[in-house]
Amino acid sequence: MKNKFACAFNGLAEGWKHRSVRIQYILALLAVTAGMIMRLSLLEWAIVIVCIGCVVTAEMLNTCVEKICDMYTEKKDERVRVIKDIAAGAVLASSLCALGAAIMILIRHIV
Repeated sequence: MKNKFACAFNGLAEGWKHRSVRIQYILALLAVTAGMIMRLSLLEWAIVIVCIGCVVTAEMLNTCVEKICDMYTEKKDERVRVIKDIAAGAVLASSLCALGAAIMILIRHIV
């Protein structure tokens, strides 16, 4: 069990090596900082944490899909392009949902 957690934490560290994942980690840190400044309620924190988790998870899975596809072929392949586009679309979908939640939380604290 201990080894599985070590592998999982290693995965988080490996994610940092990839620019797109690193950007999501930094945006998550900014969201947490903004939440502390705005003194979010417990429910708002729960929403922010779930959104961060969804976006970071989607980005890490997208990175894995891209790596697997690149192992499959280095040539241009329409099937690989579609797979990569769908994975990227998942990141965009989770990011847009997180943005919507962030806007709703911000409006409450600004207005």
